Amino acid sequence: MDNVNSDIRISSTLSSNFYSSKKKFKEVIDKIFAKSWHLITDDTHFDEENYVYPFILMDNVLPEPLFLIKNKNGIECFSNVCTHRGNILVKSPGKIHKTINCNYHGRSFDTNGEFLFMPCTEGMENFPSNKDDLPKISTKQWNQFIFTSLEPKFIFEDLIVDVDARVGWMPIKDFVFRKDLSNEYLINANWTLYCDNYLEGFHIPFIHKDLNEVLNYEEYSVECFKYSNLQIGYAKDKDLCFDLPKSSIDYGKNIAAYYFWLFPNIMLNFYPWGLSVNLIKPLSNGKTKVNFYSYVWKEELLDKGAGADVNKVEMEDQEVVTSVQMGVSSRLYKSGRFSPNMEQGVHQFHTIIKDFIYENDK
Repeated sequence: MDNVNSDIRISSTLSSNFYSSKKKFKEVIDKIFAKSWHLITDDTHFDEENYVYPFILMDNVLPEPLFLIKNKNGIECFSNVCTHRGNILVKSPGKIHKTINCNYHGRSFDTNGEFLFMPCTEGMENFPSNKDDLPKISTKQWNQFIFTSLEPKFIFEDLIVDVDARVGWMPIKDFVFRKDLSNEYLINANWTLYCDNYLEGFHIPFIHKDLNEVLNYEEYSVECFKYSNLQIGYAKDKDLCFDLPKSSIDYGKNIAAYYFWLFPNIMLNFYPWGLSVNLIKPLSNGKTKVNFYSYVWKEELLDKGAGADVNKVEMEDQEVVTSVQMGVSSRLYKSGRFSPNMEQGVHQFHTIIKDFIYENDK
């Protein structure tokens, strides 16, 4: 990774083996994903107190059994593993009565994760202790979205503060999830290549002909923050852009889309019709799952502007990303160079990856 320099003018991209090495892939999971924030779900599940939502953090890649629960403190996250003998506690989502009970030996916990009872404990010394409580996981909520992290390397506010500052004027909390407009894809490519592609508009005129007809390519811009960045797509037609309030720092501009990327793998795409949330989930060094979740604000605008056919754009992106995966696997390709004007977002991504990998080696 020494070829990734903080100065984009002299920096090269990540080396080709980063995208194909199984060893590098495991290192990324341990040193990046185990220490980053994950978007788990939205709060529509949690209308009632004591509702429990079990999940595995990253399937087989980072298989940590956890559950979210709405208790007196709000929505919190705990380990879903019994502190007695490791049995999985909550098998399916739903409302519990008063306690979380292990069906193996009868140990029980309250809705705050604290140990309550286990039969046949006579003679045990120093029992119970804090070790008998369920480990609590860092949890944050932004609008309707719930995030967790096993061991956060950075505070959640550093991830989301710039999103709020730019689009906080939208009634995001009121956006309605639409299952019929959501989708899931499997791609034969490394997850970082998918992010690389997302993080620049350089390819738009070459890959996305229809989108290029809507966006003003000459005005396309990128702004980099601490653990996120923003790409702004400007509309050629004023009828296809946001009706920005005077309170917005972009007031008076013809903005067709706000594309936010949150390190390492979350994408929040704001269009005049609403929000497309893209979660990029690594499955192996050469396979990735992409989840699209659509939250609609103004349904009458779904077929207009830059957000008119996100599925077509996605298919075009997947085709080129799969092609790049084949290319970076070549023995003759080592790394590339960044366009200082067009690839600031990709350069930032590679720089943060380098920082995470190297800092944890110190």
